[in-house]
Amino acid sequence: MYAEFETYLRDNMQLSDDELRLIHSFAVEKKVRRKQVLLQEGEICRFKIFVCKGILRTYRTREDGTEHIVQFSPENLWVTEPESLHNHTPSRYYIDAVEDSELIFWTKSDFDTLFVQIPRLKYFTERLISRNVTLGRDRIFSAISATPEEKYDEFVQTYPSVFARVPLHMIASYLGLSLKTLSRVRHAQLKR
Repeated sequence: MYAEFETYLRDNMQLSDDELRLIHSFAVEKKVRRKQVLLQEGEICRFKIFVCKGILRTYRTREDGTEHIVQFSPENLWVTEPESLHNHTPSRYYIDAVEDSELIFWTKSDFDTLFVQIPRLKYFTERLISRNVTLGRDRIFSAISATPEEKYDEFVQTYPSVFARVPLHMIASYLGLSLKTLSRVRHAQLKR
C-alpha cells in the first residue's frame, strides 16, 4: 500500500530515501470496507488521509436526511476535514468509503513534525491547498451558473475513473441535481 504513495510522492516532488522513510514511519495503513464511516458529523477530525485504492466521499446531511456530497476522493487524492482538523472543532461533515478502500492516515501532530523535518513537504502541501481552493471556487461557480448538462459533462471530465464506480444517486447529490434530472441528462448524452 505504501508503495503507491511513495510513487505518488516521487512523481510530485524530490525526496531522499531517508525522508521517504521518515514519512513512512508516521504512516498508518488501513483497509476499510464500503460504507465504513471514517469521520462522523460532530466528531473532531484528527487525521489526513491519502487514498491508495478506492473512493471516499465527504458529505453533509440536511435535517430531512438528504445527503449533499461535496467531494469524491479517488486514488491519489487526499481527504480531511480541514476546519475541524485545524481548529479542533466538531466536524460538520461525514467522510466514508464508497467502495472497499486502502488508505494511509497521518495525525495532524505527525504531519506538523514532518513539516519541520522536511520543509519541501510543507511547500508541496501548500500547493495542494492552493489547487483545492481553485477547484472549490470552480465548483461553486459551476453550481450557481452551469446547466445540468454542463455539470454532468464537467463531472465526467473531472472524475472519469469515478463515474462508472459511483451510484447515480451519489453523482446526482454531488451535482445538486435530482436523480430524475440526472437520468434525463445521461439519456440525452448517450443519444449523441
